[in-house]
Amino acid sequence: MSHRPWESHWHKHPAVRSGDQLSRGERAADRMRNIMGSWPFVFGFFGVMIAWAIINTLLFEHVLHHKAFDPYPYILLNLFLSMLAGVQAAALLIAAKRADAISSEVALHTANNTDDIKTLIQENTELTARVKQATDLLDEIHLHVANIGRKIGADMGHFPPRETPPAKIRDGGDGRGTGE
Repeated sequence: MSHRPWESHWHKHPAVRSGDQLSRGERAADRMRNIMGSWPFVFGFFGVMIAWAIINTLLFEHVLHHKAFDPYPYILLNLFLSMLAGVQAAALLIAAKRADAISSEVALHTANNTDDIKTLIQENTELTARVKQATDLLDEIHLHVANIGRKIGADMGHFPPRETPPAKIRDGGDGRGTGE
């Protein structure tokens, strides 16, 4: 599928209804907005007006020497443009109403996601506080074990090279020995 830069991609948003979820009028408003609000429509519109002028002025009057069906001030063209402007005003209102509905759906989705994210952040903060508390408790336990080791001559569980541990540790602390 080719990508057209003038097309909008709001219908891919998870919160916006699209396809069969829309009424026939909403689908028509979306199509009308996408067509009338695009560069191809603008260039096509200018092309039709230029073709109208060329056909009436150059082809009929100068080449075929017939009377043009809409001579130079192009009154018939002005009538059609006036009718188009009246219809287009209503079309723009319908498209704007549909755009407001899309914006509302996106805003509700965003609000719901914001609430969910706030809840997750609160849970994360509580878990972080628990981890900090556990880490502080572990640091305190480590400090007590290190102090006990210093009291019995060990430096945090490591004894100097080629030395045997003190008798209390070697004997299991009760003075009976290990039987070696």
